[in-house]
Amino acid sequence: MIQEKMIEELVRQVMQSMQSPAAASASCPAPAKECKLDPKKDYPLASKRPELLKSPTGKKLSDITLEKVLNGDVKAEDVRITPETLRMQAEIADGVGRVQFGNNLRRAAELTAIPDQRILEIYNALRPYRSSKQELLDIAEEMESKYGAKINAAFVREAAGVYERRGRLKAE
Repeated sequence: MIQEKMIEELVRQVMQSMQSPAAASASCPAPAKECKLDPKKDYPLASKRPELLKSPTGKKLSDITLEKVLNGDVKAEDVRITPETLRMQAEIADGVGRVQFGNNLRRAAELTAIPDQRILEIYNALRPYRSSKQELLDIAEEMESKYGAKINAAFVREAAGVYERRGRLKAE
């Protein structure tokens, strides 16, 4: 019984950390730009605004329990973070002056649309000497046009330029 309680508490903590710091969507009642989350009133989202948080499959935070995990009613896709949750968390970070962290969360929100396998391929392509400038620019175009990841596409384009200046591109 103690072990079950420990596991349930661990699941709750993991869910709270995922929901407050990867698609049905969780969102503010109004569009995100109009939501204006208040870090003092709304953070942490998991405990102060749980109604805003949903899994990619539409489950509410309160729907995710150890019992449901053990019964198979909660699957891995039910505990992934949504881009909306990441954007709300970015707004909270901005509100307390952690702008860089907010920017990181916005980049992460974009990456939720890209399949995990493709993320790993892009990661490997971004390692020094692994890609030509054109290959990196093609990745950036794919990220922007196929997945709507404009911030990350700009990052890859910037990396292509930096690698070119520093001689870190794949020899052709």
